[in-house]
Amino acid sequence: MNNIDHRLAEKWIKPNSKVLDLGCGDGTLLAHLQERLGVFGYGIEIDPDKINEGITKGLNIVEQDLNDGLARFADNSFDTVVMARALQAVKNPETLLNDMLRVAKFGIVTFPNFAYWQNRIYLGIKGIMPMSETLPHQWYNTPNIHLCTFKDFERLCHDNNIRILDTVALWDNPNPKIPAFVRDKAVKKAPNLLADVAVFRIAKG
Repeated sequence: MNNIDHRLAEKWIKPNSKVLDLGCGDGTLLAHLQERLGVFGYGIEIDPDKINEGITKGLNIVEQDLNDGLARFADNSFDTVVMARALQAVKNPETLLNDMLRVAKFGIVTFPNFAYWQNRIYLGIKGIMPMSETLPHQWYNTPNIHLCTFKDFERLCHDNNIRILDTVALWDNPNPKIPAFVRDKAVKKAPNLLADVAVFRIAKG
């Protein structure tokens, strides 16, 4: 998550609530939420080095592959589960989303929007898989196995009786020559085309 994502999480997560962060890395978001909101934070991460970094910060982080699911947690163990830019890297996003909403009331999910206009140019004109700051890997070494778009995610939620409570379209690397108010208005009007990162807050229907 970047600073914009942190502000959204802070807006959507209540003080003193219980938060689970999936693919939490070194625990930067958890540390931020604990400091700002006093949450009880718990993280899952697969990289041992990042886990050690988080533990040195006093965070509760366990080593686990997200593809193994959330069976270790009882129903309604948390208020919110966060999964930042990891949805596209898990083997079964549908199963994990439903598991998130089994263990928590709310979910916050962010992912790179594959329908972003620059990605379309890469595919349509150059004929190659796109690379960018949000999709930094070559096609042959990428961890991203389920690339999707705003519309794809909305359809997934519809098919699984998941309510979309909030949607935010982010343009992570905008042209500095474009005034912010023009950029923001354009992205809100055409998020699937102009936003490179999608952010959704969800709940069970």
